[in-house]
Amino acid sequence: MHVTTTPPSSAFASAFAAVDLGATSGRVILGRVGPDNLDLTEAHRFPNAPVRLPDGLRWDALALFQGILDGLREAGRSGGVASIGVDTWAVDYGLLDADGALLGHPFHYRDSRTDDVAERVWADVTREQLYSITGLQHLPFNTVFQLASTEGTVQRNAAHTLLLIPDLLIHWLTGSIGAEETNASTTGLFDARTGTWSAELLNRLSLDPGLFPPLRAPGDFAGTLLPHVAAYTGLDPRTPVTTVASHDTASAVVAVPATEPNSAYISCGTWSLAGLELDAPVLSEESRAANFTNERGIDGTVRYLRNIMGMWLLEECRRTWGKEGQPTHIPALLAEAARAEAFASLIDPDAPEFLAPGDMPTRIRDYCARTGQPVPGSQGAVVRCILESLALAHRRTLRQAAELADRDIERIHLVGGGSRNDLLCQLTADATGLPVVAGPTEATALGNILVQARAAGLVGDLADMRRLIASTQHLRHYTPRGNTAAWDAAAARLDSAPRIP
Repeated sequence: MHVTTTPPSSAFASAFAAVDLGATSGRVILGRVGPDNLDLTEAHRFPNAPVRLPDGLRWDALALFQGILDGLREAGRSGGVASIGVDTWAVDYGLLDADGALLGHPFHYRDSRTDDVAERVWADVTREQLYSITGLQHLPFNTVFQLASTEGTVQRNAAHTLLLIPDLLIHWLTGSIGAEETNASTTGLFDARTGTWSAELLNRLSLDPGLFPPLRAPGDFAGTLLPHVAAYTGLDPRTPVTTVASHDTASAVVAVPATEPNSAYISCGTWSLAGLELDAPVLSEESRAANFTNERGIDGTVRYLRNIMGMWLLEECRRTWGKEGQPTHIPALLAEAARAEAFASLIDPDAPEFLAPGDMPTRIRDYCARTGQPVPGSQGAVVRCILESLALAHRRTLRQAAELADRDIERIHLVGGGSRNDLLCQLTADATGLPVVAGPTEATALGNILVQARAAGLVGDLADMRRLIASTQHLRHYTPRGNTAAWDAAAARLDSAPRIP
């Protein structure tokens, strides 16, 4: 990210505040947008640390909101704020009672309470029926399964309104109630064809339709700041909060600098989300069996993709190594990985044992031992195993997406934090046999800011936004190289291993 160290020039028309919450930290980023300029300044960063309570793993929603308030105050000190937008991860939610009070801290999607819930839901709506309506990839923590796990609880019985995390934060900023559609599409309760809450599913699953707020689209006005929020932050109480693509991946896809046809994308961070942007969902049985998802993008587009475990694997390894006093510096780990033996050991990144927090190096070694592969001994060997396995997952996912959607792919845009990882970018180019364009790293914040800027009339349509990204952000290019036959053999080896359902 380019950090501004001097006051913005007159070329910048307005400044927009992007509240961007990730799995381990939150940021408030100030974006200044002009006809040929797009610049970011990080106003404030704060930790996002889940808390394990006796009943499970929870998000500390109050600490997150305080971090947002502090960040908005810092943003205001740097000049006028034209608008505020909020994006976070998907699927998790808070429940409000009839007075609007939060009924407990929201559960974390990595909590184990949904481990055995899917079969209960499928007893009322089969997995095939669920997919034919929602087009959603099966993940055990989808909102529909989280809600099923609360059936009969005091908290659920007292609930009056369900707000996904970004909608909850907007409610606390403005007092308004709504559900942004890109995030709503990740719940398993959203009709992929009509772009509305599915009345059929709510009825068959005995869910009160009143729990689910009216939908809002990216660019919609969400409200202005509540008096106490304006007083604390020092912002004008008339400052608008603009609905953005509040699912962070949807915001990241806005900022994919695809100015040419036949492009695929990988939004690579904690998760790697690899797929295509389509005009209509793919709801075939073949798509369901391949576990692809159809999530809403801006302007009625469909994000046709599959979730892959992503850099979570490496970050959990680093967390474990740090506790053990071992090196955790990324450049050193990547240099050691580059020297490690190629294709010595491979894993399925989406194997269920890799989902929960914990000792990831041991889990990877156990997986390799159980599947009859060499057990990686060094840190470099573990990192090499992770990155080659992710590259192969990118290859498999994009090839399947192209086949299922009947699309050609000529290049890959890799955005997000993973775009800083040179070795992963090169391995992805090598594995897929396609050129990779890496960047922007801050795709989510950029997408958030551009939707706000469009609502303010400063930029044009989606193509215009992407042209501005391509012309202003630093991008790196990777050309396929290496032994194609070796990648084919590695892919065949991994594809022949048992996979999760």
